[in-house]
Amino acid sequence: MHNRRKTFAAMAATLLATTAIGLTTAAPVQAAPADIADQLAAIPGMTVAEQPPPSAGYRFFFLTYRQPVDHTKPSGQTFAQRLQLLHRDVSRPMILHTTGYDMPEYAFRAEPTQLVDGNQISVEQRFFSPSRPNPADWSKLNIWQAATDHHRITQALKTIYSAKWLSTGASKGGMTSVYHRRFYPRDVDGVVAYVAPNDPNNREDSAYDEFFDSVGSTPACRTALKTLQDEALSRRTDMVNRYDALAAEQGLHFDQVFGSTDKAFEMAVLDTEWAFWQYNTEANCDVPGRDATSDEIFAFIDQTAGFSFYSDEGILPYAPYFYQAATQLGWPQPKFRYLRDGVRYPGMYQANSSLPAELQSRHDAWPMADVDHWVTKTASQMLFVYGSNDPWGAEPFHPSGKDSYTYTAPGANHGANIARLTAADAAAARAAVLRWAGVATQAAQRSSSTAVLDSRNPDLQRRPI
Repeated sequence: MHNRRKTFAAMAATLLATTAIGLTTAAPVQAAPADIADQLAAIPGMTVAEQPPPSAGYRFFFLTYRQPVDHTKPSGQTFAQRLQLLHRDVSRPMILHTTGYDMPEYAFRAEPTQLVDGNQISVEQRFFSPSRPNPADWSKLNIWQAATDHHRITQALKTIYSAKWLSTGASKGGMTSVYHRRFYPRDVDGVVAYVAPNDPNNREDSAYDEFFDSVGSTPACRTALKTLQDEALSRRTDMVNRYDALAAEQGLHFDQVFGSTDKAFEMAVLDTEWAFWQYNTEANCDVPGRDATSDEIFAFIDQTAGFSFYSDEGILPYAPYFYQAATQLGWPQPKFRYLRDGVRYPGMYQANSSLPAELQSRHDAWPMADVDHWVTKTASQMLFVYGSNDPWGAEPFHPSGKDSYTYTAPGANHGANIARLTAADAAAARAAVLRWAGVATQAAQRSSSTAVLDSRNPDLQRRPI
């Protein structure tokens, strides 16, 4: 004990002496944070491939994340889900972009990402190739399983990105954001859903007939499109001959879905009115009349609806969408009363018609009714944007009054966004997005070199009718 006291005394004397002459012990050096690529790679189940930077101030990654096929059996079969990450700074908000479809393979910024100057993770929907299990149990493609994919991704990345999170998407991507919020409301701090259809009662589709009877500022364009459809069906033989020639030229087949060019032709004609209003504006309504040649009518339908889409090669990549529409999401089904005399396949305009026989399934009405009730009665921090001329907005979501909003862009189609709202609505929508993201004021637009990130926003690309 005596020796230990001497040792402590000597240590104390030494410490006092060094302090007196300014030689205090230096504070430990803090290690620099790991590079973002290393932090991502450290997440279990994540693979990381950095891509060339798309613009100054960003880093760009292709990722995959290992997901259970069935989240109720996490130790069972898995698949690799594709993601892309646009990294700005870990201190900035994160935007979860739910594609609802496949993953874009180019860098882009969704509108909320631009508004908050944030990071962005974009997720390929399960069962879109190559994010598809092998073998594929299609019964595991439902809104809860997909929402749980997004939940696991969110939880994994929050270990790195701890600022506010918002989710966004357009069309089916917007629907996907809503479903994720429904099952995991604490994952994100707000949702910005663009042109997201809502079908709580799949048997009641009169809203679409009412839409097509009133869309646009005058009856002229509506009448011209309906007349074109009727005239195309009356020239069926000429049209199908041209379709056969196009299929031979492009190597298209009709074995797995429609079974013939005749049936695929009728579906394309039925889709023409919808496709026009989804992707065009009334100013582009230069529609061939009854005195037009068959070549002119065929070319207009091909440019508007796209005959190649109704082949096996065109439609099968979107089988996951049609399967979800058939089983849970529902589908729009206008009556087409004005085409009754020319239609050969009544009842064909439904989701199962666009699927191979082995994937055709019965519809379950409960999931959409549940989501609709939750959005209407319980949800908060939800922002919906629609276009007044977009048929997908005929059945919109109606959110609760709990810090939730719906805005409609006048004259806009399926590309409607906040920038196309009226000035007052756009200001209110931006304010909500910034508040949810914890950003005091709108981030200044970055230099013009970032334009490449926004020029091919996948939310505005062609998707299934």
